[in-house]
Amino acid sequence: VMIFSLEFEREDNISKIETSRRQFILLSGLSTSGLIVPFSIGKANVIDENENRKGEFYFEPNAFVQISSDGRIIIFSTAPEVGQGVKTSLPMILADELDALWQDIEVMVAPISKEVYGRQRAGGSFSVRSSWLPLRRAGAEARYALVSAAAEKWKININQCRTEKSKVINILTGQTFSYFYLADSAARVRRPGKNQIKLKDSSEFKLIGTRIGGVDNQEIVAGSPLFGTDQILPEFLFATYTKCPSFGGEPIKANLSRIRNLDGIKDAFILKGTGDAREYMSGVAIVGTSTWACIQAKSLLEVEWDEQNASNDSWSKSLELASGITESDSDKYILKKGNVNLTLKQSAKVLRAFYSYPFIAHATLEPQNCMAWHRGNSIEVWPPTQAPQQGKETLSKVFSISPDKVRIHGIRSGGGFGRRLYNDFICEASAISERSGVPIKLQWTREDDMRHDFYRTGGFHHLIGSLDSNGRLSSLRDHYVAFSHDLKKPVSGGRITENEFPFQLIDNSEIVQSLLPWKIPCGALRAPGSNSFAFVFQSFLHELSVEANRDHVEFLLDILGEARWLDPGNLRSLNTGRMSNVVKLVADKAGWGNTLDEGHYHGLAFYFSHSGYVAEISEISVSSNSEVRVHKVDVAVDVGPIVNLSGAESQCEGAIIDGISSMFSQSLTIENGKIQEGNFDQYPLLTISSTPEIKVHFIQSDNIPTGLGEPALPPIIPSICNAIYMATNSRVRSLPLAGNNFKF
Repeated sequence: VMIFSLEFEREDNISKIETSRRQFILLSGLSTSGLIVPFSIGKANVIDENENRKGEFYFEPNAFVQISSDGRIIIFSTAPEVGQGVKTSLPMILADELDALWQDIEVMVAPISKEVYGRQRAGGSFSVRSSWLPLRRAGAEARYALVSAAAEKWKININQCRTEKSKVINILTGQTFSYFYLADSAARVRRPGKNQIKLKDSSEFKLIGTRIGGVDNQEIVAGSPLFGTDQILPEFLFATYTKCPSFGGEPIKANLSRIRNLDGIKDAFILKGTGDAREYMSGVAIVGTSTWACIQAKSLLEVEWDEQNASNDSWSKSLELASGITESDSDKYILKKGNVNLTLKQSAKVLRAFYSYPFIAHATLEPQNCMAWHRGNSIEVWPPTQAPQQGKETLSKVFSISPDKVRIHGIRSGGGFGRRLYNDFICEASAISERSGVPIKLQWTREDDMRHDFYRTGGFHHLIGSLDSNGRLSSLRDHYVAFSHDLKKPVSGGRITENEFPFQLIDNSEIVQSLLPWKIPCGALRAPGSNSFAFVFQSFLHELSVEANRDHVEFLLDILGEARWLDPGNLRSLNTGRMSNVVKLVADKAGWGNTLDEGHYHGLAFYFSHSGYVAEISEISVSSNSEVRVHKVDVAVDVGPIVNLSGAESQCEGAIIDGISSMFSQSLTIENGKIQEGNFDQYPLLTISSTPEIKVHFIQSDNIPTGLGEPALPPIIPSICNAIYMATNSRVRSLPLAGNNFKF
């Protein structure tokens, strides 16, 4: 095996990074022969995540492809797989540049190592965006090494060789060498200079843009042990963990003697937590010989809680406070442009509205769980997490163990949606294992999962908009009432910025913010912020277009105006031309303005989320007893080149189903700091029979590709709400729909 040292230009200097001895051992320990190409999965030649500008070249040997002499082409998948498809799509990028047959590819989960692999995290729809150019370059470098090895054997120039289907072909004679035959020779080829590597033109792609089934599909169907709940170790025990129903409560005492005497129970004890929800809170652990025994014992557990410092959060009180807030109750401006007050006085029409949306749970189908083995000064865990590196850092901190003594195995998760960005369940399992002295598989119940989440925050919006005499939007103000843990900034997932659409395009616009105190943990949920703001602003824009008596597509395109990139080079900045194009495309595909079946109505909304441009039109009907039926959803998407068409469609379909599910009847009843809902009988999910036909239409482009895990969710809720208004003349200004007496 040969590990390349990496040379690259950085401004006017030549830098050289040699693979460290530790990295060499890690890499070479995975193979005894063949070609290994290390490459950056992070910031090399991509748009930097923080600067949002063209990044500088800098490579670190922190991920690789291996071409083995036994015929395998092994590509290591570095990002956590939580159903978003990156275990398939990221290897496709590299395999395409390599000119490899997909059936020759074996995808393996990479070890968790920040030093070797850089960012290993599933969140923000960032995986494809950050990996696109580094993975392509890695594939191209491997291809160069193979071609060079073949040219040397044939004694010809490398320009007289081409690659196809995992082979190098001699253009002069038609002879071929398989990649695996060349692997050992290629490993001795000197790494090419930057100018010697030529990436494919998009017209040459063979895999990118096609449909490839998920690499785990067969194992999932067969029930193979891919997920956290499937993990086993010799002599391990099962566990449950019970926390106070009110966040922050502490256990004083419990009927531990009775629990310990139950069949199948080995131990029960109180754990003192750290007081940080992102680590672990105090609670009662039950350890036994089966999940069933532990859950049965949990149902008999009686705990006396000290709730003196616990949460007493109340949704009803918050709603009352927010409803009574007026424009003058806050001077915290997020945005202040032009003169809104003067424009309101001079406008032809003024419209006011109050919008609200509730707290909701992630409700991943696989409840939180973790296998942990805490052995003295080391911890080894098998967690279904979206943030394994952060989990490693948290374990090191909480248990005062050196990071190199913490090992995290990457496994597939049964849904994430942002919940598994938080590693509290990993800390709980490790603490129970430390106390018990054996490997522990911690299993949360559905009720644990529902009542101890990091919730999508609720919120309230007092809106005022005005129209000029031509029916154009002339001013817009939002007084946003958010929740806060410290009364300084909104809770996670609740932050609004000055770049919210359409405020940045309106000459006279304001966003004002007030904060209400809140203790219960909140966090990111699929398309954080966007998943609620889209409902508010896209619905209110429809109110304004109706008031203006204008076609809604025309009204929105008028706001977008001429095609321009508001901050050129910044992928997180709106490009009005790209957004206009998806609006026009979805209108065309859905037949906007055409005659629909009797009783059917269209609703349109769009949103710019996580650098993705998505517009959606829902076709709905509402029965005489207020039952809403979503018949069809057309989706137009521009996220640059699509890597895996099958996976991309699935992401859009899943996001739409997720959004419909949340808007119809999902909300949490929160009083005295307690979550009342505990299972799907009180918190229903969308059923197959209620799922609409979904048609996804992609705009393929040469823009830098961005992710699809989140952007398709935000527009679906306002598109349906706008259609409901067209069907019933009743405006939906609060969620869920069940609270407005609609059924589904």
